Amino acid sequence: MTTKLHEFIKTQDTEKFATRNGFATHAKLQFVRITPHPIGDAELIEKIMAGGPELQSFFGENSGAEVPIAGIVDGRFISRRIDRLVVDDATKTVRILDYKTDIDPQKYRPKYIAQLREYQKLLAQIYADYKISCYILWLHDWHLERL
Repeated sequence: MTTKLHEFIKTQDTEKFATRNGFATHAKLQFVRITPHPIGDAELIEKIMAGGPELQSFFGENSGAEVPIAGIVDGRFISRRIDRLVVDDATKTVRILDYKTDIDPQKYRPKYIAQLREYQKLLAQIYADYKISCYILWLHDWHLERL
């Protein structure tokens, strides 16, 4: 019994830490810009730069942070905020980035994929001729995953 209680408390503490840390990081990320000159939290800029050109492109001049979007998807009204959005008219592409703080990426994976597919459906109504791609940035290890 003691071992199970200890493990339960440890799990709860880990999840609370991840949530607190995730909210703080998420809040800082909305103010990060990489080009033309890096602006924002130096530690986050370093992690983004280490993530390579694909991750860096989400923090460039064409990117938007906390982009509000609303509309009808599958017969119901939804209103959301997209963590990072990049629209490239030259290539007719839209890229969506959502941050996730989970230590176990598989735990809520179906929920996250459904969330990004909603964003994709909403944006398809606006950008009908554009290719729309979705990504998750796992903040626990800074892995960028394309869905």
